[in-house]
Amino acid sequence: MTGPLAALLRDLRDGGALSAKRDIAATVAALGGAALGYDGGDAIRLGDDCAAIPDGDGYLLLAGEGFQDGFVGAMPWFAGYCGVMVNVSDIAAMGGRPVAVVDALWSEGAEAAAPILRGLRDGARTYGVPVVGGHTSMGSLHNSLSVAILGRARRLLTSFDARPGEAVIAAIDLRGRWHDPHPFWDASSALCGTASAARLRADLDLLPAIAEEGLSRAAKDISMAGLLGTALMLAECSGIGMTVTLDDVPRPEGAPLERWLRAFPSYGFLLTARPGDADAILARFRGRGIAAAVIGCCDGTRRLDVVSGGDRETFWDLAQAPLMGCGP
Repeated sequence: MTGPLAALLRDLRDGGALSAKRDIAATVAALGGAALGYDGGDAIRLGDDCAAIPDGDGYLLLAGEGFQDGFVGAMPWFAGYCGVMVNVSDIAAMGGRPVAVVDALWSEGAEAAAPILRGLRDGARTYGVPVVGGHTSMGSLHNSLSVAILGRARRLLTSFDARPGEAVIAAIDLRGRWHDPHPFWDASSALCGTASAARLRADLDLLPAIAEEGLSRAAKDISMAGLLGTALMLAECSGIGMTVTLDDVPRPEGAPLERWLRAFPSYGFLLTARPGDADAILARFRGRGIAAAVIGCCDGTRRLDVVSGGDRETFWDLAQAPLMGCGP
């Protein structure tokens, strides 16, 4: 591949954020591709944003996030806040609503732990999700944080149900700011100064509403792998291909394309939908001031192809090289 688009895709493909997703493959292989059903029933599929456990007329959703020591050390309050923010995003991406979180904190002492815990408390208050327990160690040689969440869904959005012929939709809150030099686009916390708790909760509730109305069956929140990496994970789990047009991706004014494609937005989702349902989904996001657009389409190729300015390149061929090992 030659040319600007090829060079951009090569840099993104070789970046650390996407490479880290390959670590999932070893875990998936060790677990045999799926976790055993908790009650002897159907296995829980691995590779989704949450484990979806059948429960009565719906599903319990279980997920967790860990944060690198460098991030916790550099931005302790924001790391604590993100402990809640990224987990409620995972719940929403599955069509669910959060119930509660627990945390596991290792710190060098009470003084080092204080800003992390304040961030965790502020995130819990913002999103209305109680912290109901966890693990604390104040005698560690480092500062580390992980947070797990429980949620519930009536009807699921999953990474396994995108189908050829469906539209690919990106919905991203552009009312935020960068946390330089990190790849974090923050449209949530007090550091960005734009959002109220009531608005943030209602914005997240769009996802379960879309699921319950049957407008979409497949979604994924845009993770540290960036927009294309997230699209790739969704395509892999569903056993399909996608074409994404970069010119149609919602982007903040003045944000360089390469930086934006590496960004981890505080509110960013990819959904797929039947073409006839796409306008209804776009209207729901846009009605709340969230940028949303059809950025591509699903197909049966198992490739992620990217179009920009009339050029077309293959970003990844899953038939040749799986990413997470979570395909059908």
